[in-house]
Amino acid sequence: MRPESAVVLRYGAAVVLVAAALGAAMILRHGNLPHPFMSFSFTVIAVTFWYAGTGPGLLALVLSYLALSNLFVPVKILGSSSESYLVIYGIFGAAVSWFSASRRRAERLLTEASEGLEIRVAERTEELTAANEQLQSIQAELRGEKDRLKLLLDLNNSIVSNLELRELLRVISASVRRVMQCDLVGVNLPDPETGELRLYALDFPGAKGFLREGMVHPPDSLPARVFNTGQPAVFRFRNGAIANTNAGANLYEDEGFQSSCWLPLISHDRRLGVLGLSRLEATPFSPEDVHFLMQVSSQVAIAVENALAYGQISELTDKLAQEKLYLQDEIRTEANFDEIVGTSPALQRVLKLVETVAPTDSTVLICGETGTGKELIARAIHDLSSRNSKTFVKLNCAALPAALLESELFGHEKGAFTGAVAQSIGRLELADHGTLFLDEVGEIPLELQPKLLRLLQEREFERLGSTRTIRADVRLIAATNRDLAAMVQEHKFRSDLFFRLNVFPVELPPLRERPEDIRLLVRHFAEEFSRRMNRKFETVSSETMNALCQYAWPGNIRELQNVIERAVILSSGPILKVPVTELRARTTPVSEDAGSVSTRRRPVRSILAEVDRNQIVQSLRESGGRVGGRDGAAAGLGLKRTTFITRMKKLGIDPNQVSERKMDSTDTSDTAGTSMMPNVPLDLTSSE
Repeated sequence: MRPESAVVLRYGAAVVLVAAALGAAMILRHGNLPHPFMSFSFTVIAVTFWYAGTGPGLLALVLSYLALSNLFVPVKILGSSSESYLVIYGIFGAAVSWFSASRRRAERLLTEASEGLEIRVAERTEELTAANEQLQSIQAELRGEKDRLKLLLDLNNSIVSNLELRELLRVISASVRRVMQCDLVGVNLPDPETGELRLYALDFPGAKGFLREGMVHPPDSLPARVFNTGQPAVFRFRNGAIANTNAGANLYEDEGFQSSCWLPLISHDRRLGVLGLSRLEATPFSPEDVHFLMQVSSQVAIAVENALAYGQISELTDKLAQEKLYLQDEIRTEANFDEIVGTSPALQRVLKLVETVAPTDSTVLICGETGTGKELIARAIHDLSSRNSKTFVKLNCAALPAALLESELFGHEKGAFTGAVAQSIGRLELADHGTLFLDEVGEIPLELQPKLLRLLQEREFERLGSTRTIRADVRLIAATNRDLAAMVQEHKFRSDLFFRLNVFPVELPPLRERPEDIRLLVRHFAEEFSRRMNRKFETVSSETMNALCQYAWPGNIRELQNVIERAVILSSGPILKVPVTELRARTTPVSEDAGSVSTRRRPVRSILAEVDRNQIVQSLRESGGRVGGRDGAAAGLGLKRTTFITRMKKLGIDPNQVSERKMDSTDTSDTAGTSMMPNVPLDLTSSE
């Protein structure tokens, strides 16, 4: 309301009140009733002074005096009566005016005090609010500091209590994500084989699938940049701070991240990886956050270093334990071929091949019948190679089912299959920088052959249940008693794997093609078992020795070994008694089969594929050493003379020696010799 309007209202109220009092008195006077105009006027004056102020009160006083003096007390102006009324009204108006002024002054003072109090209360409230906010901020900082200190403590506890790298990093990532109030925490480690930075552990509950464990970061990606520089960095997406063409940035943008922080994991001046944090909100990482995260990254680096060292130590320990078991097994193995016994040309030819191929790292395929000593030849190749100081690991592919052969050969990770409660290294890792001998390689199932082929071609493989590629420096020696070429034709063996294995084939002759070595082997086994059973034999009868030399030995050296062991057990005197009757019973059907085979004429191609050294020697003996002509050995086998000579040269057969051996009716002298190692003196002698 305007001030002019307020003044008019106050003075108008005085006039109205006086008029009301006068009207009331006139009405009472007209009805011949008492009319206390004096009282009415005093009330009007008091009310006007109290509520309207001094000016309106004086106006009400003057109007009341005029009305009283003119209407109710008709006297002369300035008479005694009028003067007395004027004094009374003046005294009353002054008193009421003083009380009104005092009230207003009191109200003003109270208003000023109230306003001052409100201002003070507001100021104090603001101070208390600011203090409360500061206190809450301090409490939040203390709570955050407490959480961060607890995080560091948890990291230390995790480092001590958990040394399995992947599980450790997952626990650490979850703790860091909770304390730092971010949406993603990942630990990136370089691949031990390729050196590429790989996302090893990831904690991201709201993942859309663009980022996942095991993914490889490009060389120019954000984590790779931090890993190479060794300096922490904070990135903002979608604000022009970095180029969208940066390798790997699109993946983070596809996940919806707006800010990221990357910190190098450094321990003892060695860069171990990168710790990454990302937020979906546009809340940047402050310098204080980066400073604290550097402390966290130091602890994580220590954890990674300890876990990697533990993994290496555990792997080496397992490898040493496996090697110890292999060495103990080798010590306990009843392998009586600690020497290669024999002087026959066929054996000498094989040993010459062994000496030729041993210094190289080429793959060797040893072929031969069961019991011909393929493992002994493989061990000889290893002993003569530059890998002889490393482990010689053997695996019989026919002794394990197909489901376990892959795990035994390549190893497996924890949880790869039912029952895989722990990580296990395979024979390949055990034979690293050494030699792996695969016996009965023809029994490897077709579904496993591609992995073996990759090992031979790329020198790398993966454990069962793992995606990490492991490089292996292994020399492979394979052995088989089956015709792998025929298996390839029958689609039972991969042709590419056969060609990889057949780099340097070594064909072991059966014992029936080494009759001149039988005497030496008999003496060798007799000495060995006699020493083991604490017995002593002086001689072997000539009849027994001749029977042993004439037997075909379908089981080859292993059968001869078992026969001599049984003879040592059964013999009680100084003469070694061999159950010759059992050998004669076995010999009869064998000779009949051989005769039927020799009389059957077959095509040349079939003969080239099936004729062995024994047939060529037998034909030369029957022809008296003559090769060509109608009665020659070549015609007897249905071969051309040139083809027969080529075959003889390949097998190392001398027709003159064969004919001389046929004409000589007496026993050959028992000259003993070995390759690889010298023979020990023999106690046994041959007697008539």
